[in-house]
Amino acid sequence: MTAAVILRELAGVAELQQAERFQVEVWGEGERPDNSDIMLALQHEGALVAGAFAGDQMLGFLFGFPSATPGVQHSHRLAVSQKARGLGLGARLKWFQRDWCLARGITLVRWTYDPLRAINAGLNIAVLGATARDYLPDYYGPMPGINAGLPSDRVMAVWQLDAPQVVARAAGQCPTAPPAADTAGIPADIDALLQADPDRALAERMRLRAALQEAFAAGLAITGFDRQSCRYLLDRPAAAA
Repeated sequence: MTAAVILRELAGVAELQQAERFQVEVWGEGERPDNSDIMLALQHEGALVAGAFAGDQMLGFLFGFPSATPGVQHSHRLAVSQKARGLGLGARLKWFQRDWCLARGITLVRWTYDPLRAINAGLNIAVLGATARDYLPDYYGPMPGINAGLPSDRVMAVWQLDAPQVVARAAGQCPTAPPAADTAGIPADIDALLQADPDRALAERMRLRAALQEAFAAGLAITGFDRQSCRYLLDRPAAAA
């Protein structure tokens, strides 16, 4: 990758159509992308539709829109091209989103993610400092593309943009996580496991579902993620602040 990668909002229907095609490129055939008409309308009503570009080539995409709660944005899509993996574009796009939101008085961003995907947990929880305390079983129903093969369980990540652990990370610091009340482990690569042993992958989904639902019901939240051991840190939300 020789050209500098620029992060910016998308401009015009042609770039929104490019983002529509990009979603299918990243998530696979059968993916139902957010179409350019919807993104254009939402952008005009205060949504963030952004991309990472090397010249005219789109390497990353982020789509977030206003929620029913003032000062809260729902972050709907984040995608990075396979050819750009390892460049840290996922994190760069999220920090771009944080700056964009804070400039507009938005202090909290929410989004769903698959808690079995270690790479997503590493970004959302360990790198960004988000937390989670809501479990959503089979949230989207059966899904195509790279999400096929397992119930589409999700947790709701909550990113308080002005929280101390987020402010520190935005400044390039990495706060030391306090000892957790409990932990929950996940496979290092659920996609590889799903391909090699679908029954075991499903068992991992159900095991983690039970563990997190029990923890959340007891008042615990995901407050950290150890990327080396692939374990969630679970504690009282107040302890995360």
